Amino acid sequence: MSENSILIEGVDVLLLDLPTIRPHQLSVATMRRQKLVLVRIRASDGITGWGEATTIGGLAYGEESPESMRANIETYMAPILVGLDATSPNARMFELRSRLQGNRFALCAIETALFDGQARRLGVPLSDLFGGRVRDSLPVAWTLASGDTARDIAEAEQMLDLRRHRVFKLKIGARDVRADAAHVAAIKRALGDRASVRVDVNQAWSETDAMLGMAMLEHAGVDLVEQPIAAHDIEGMRRLRTMNRVPLMADEALHGPLDAFRIAERRAADVFAIKITQSGGLRGAQQVAAIGEAANIGLYGGTMLEGAVGTVASAQLFATLPELAWGTELFGPLLLTEEILRTPLAYRECALQLPTGPGLGIELDEDRIAFLQRQQH
Repeated sequence: MSENSILIEGVDVLLLDLPTIRPHQLSVATMRRQKLVLVRIRASDGITGWGEATTIGGLAYGEESPESMRANIETYMAPILVGLDATSPNARMFELRSRLQGNRFALCAIETALFDGQARRLGVPLSDLFGGRVRDSLPVAWTLASGDTARDIAEAEQMLDLRRHRVFKLKIGARDVRADAAHVAAIKRALGDRASVRVDVNQAWSETDAMLGMAMLEHAGVDLVEQPIAAHDIEGMRRLRTMNRVPLMADEALHGPLDAFRIAERRAADVFAIKITQSGGLRGAQQVAAIGEAANIGLYGGTMLEGAVGTVASAQLFATLPELAWGTELFGPLLLTEEILRTPLAYRECALQLPTGPGLGIELDEDRIAFLQRQQH
């Protein structure tokens, strides 16, 4: 390594526990707060890159928690990275993955921070490092997850009036199948043709429940059903897809390119929910998208309800995908009560407008972040 090399000097993990604007009810948890996991990588040329590894409900959704990610990054990953060249994200990620098992979310945050730093160094948007964007804005769905039918209808009507969203995803699965279907049907009747209504079951149904539920949801006018049964049951997903006309989307079943290949091979989904954290990083998500495109599977830009950093990182990648037929749900920052950017993200005309600056294209308010961290103690 030459004396002019740009080296990684430090890797910091920051946890921010932020309230949500309203309870967010999933089949696996009810969220009233979201704990953001931010990763900051500092290099010897003075450039800082940011990444995010936020998950849902502690350990309710996946095998990594905010606290475990911080411990693993600080204890195992940072010592590997510090002192190495900051200008080759691929080399750094190869080093980490060859020495560590699992930790998809944590590795995604590190990879994002490395790419953010390198794109800032080059003076280009992060999307340029993935082939360049084909769109400058992304349609964004809104999730209705209060669990209360009247409240969800009122919320959807408000979003339509504001022209902020016209696609709505309902979180269901915590109640009886028939009760959930009635809840969804009432919302679809109220919104009519003004909006697309989709559902996410978060694996809550058995296959027999899903047979009934998907038929009822199709009759109600639902456009898409996300992960109705257990993620590991690829054969069950294939059967459900074969016997139903409403499209089936894989989400928790997708943990990266290998899963994408298996699902595509079995024709077990009509749509892939692409998440950079679930895929283990930006490059993994790009590979999932490529497999989906090759297999004629529709693409949807998913979220782990990240804050601004993870949302923009996802958007930078999704903007490079030639086909994104099902849009995105990159609404995470809108669910939080606190702003951590100097200039908030721009949501208008039912879409997220991509920033044009270098790297992620955002500037974090580090004073605000420090204040929010102090408030937690």
